Amino acid sequence: MSNLREFLKDKKRIVVKIGSSSLQHAETGDMDYIRMEKLVRELADIRNQGKEVVLVSSGAIAAGRQAIQLKEIKAQTDAELLAIKQACSAVGQARLMMAYQRLFAEYNQVAAQILMTRNTIVDTLNRYNAHNTFRELLKLGAIPVVNENDTVATYEIEIGDNDTLSAIVAALVDADLLILLSDIDGLYTDDPRRNPEAKFIEQVDELTEEFMNMGKGSTGSNVGTGGMNTKMIAAKIATKSNVDMVIANSKDIGVIHEILAGENRGTLFLAHKDEGFDLPDFVEKLHNS
Repeated sequence: MSNLREFLKDKKRIVVKIGSSSLQHAETGDMDYIRMEKLVRELADIRNQGKEVVLVSSGAIAAGRQAIQLKEIKAQTDAELLAIKQACSAVGQARLMMAYQRLFAEYNQVAAQILMTRNTIVDTLNRYNAHNTFRELLKLGAIPVVNENDTVATYEIEIGDNDTLSAIVAALVDADLLILLSDIDGLYTDDPRRNPEAKFIEQVDELTEEFMNMGKGSTGSNVGTGGMNTKMIAAKIATKSNVDMVIANSKDIGVIHEILAGENRGTLFLAHKDEGFDLPDFVEKLHNS
């Protein structure tokens, strides 16, 4: 069975996305340094194989809440809620990046921070500059660590979740493979948490409406912002941009090297380049769909 995935061994530019729930202890919300260290070790090893890697990492707001000991976010208005989240992000993003810098340094790797909003993609000049920055960082051997710029992002300019952001990044940097690490094994015909009859899907050759609909109505964890629906939107962006994508369970971070060794892990979505796919236009319409 694994022979079908032999081609994954040849991937040279890989984007890995990990969510908030995978980076913190469920009981306390504190950062899980053992998991972070394993993640960094996996990514450093990819670099040591001569491949390029980009990490899209959530966790800034959660890390900020923890730092200022805010158990829950309470607000009277939406504006106040946004301001509190942005303040948490400002504190948390710095802490998150400091942890990554230290861990990557242990493996002689250099981490670089890139924060994006929807305008980074929709605006032609911003997109061009972001593309050039990624290209130069990868050429220099650095590992870009990407997150949404939650400190300044409002509803009008936010992407909204890091599943979608990671697919946008994969398209922007012309990646060969996107790995979405989640708290679920991959795509099922229905939400396996609610329906024990749900069947696991190993491979999606072409992303039809039927597959897209399987993502609807599943919510995922209460820590992150992305359920299966956002992962299917990510799959649409990635596959249309000629990027293969795998959704896999982050329970064992070692799944990253297993995927790159061609092992049968998670759900594989095969790339189907769509010459008519307009990434900036798709991103601009994200909130209107």
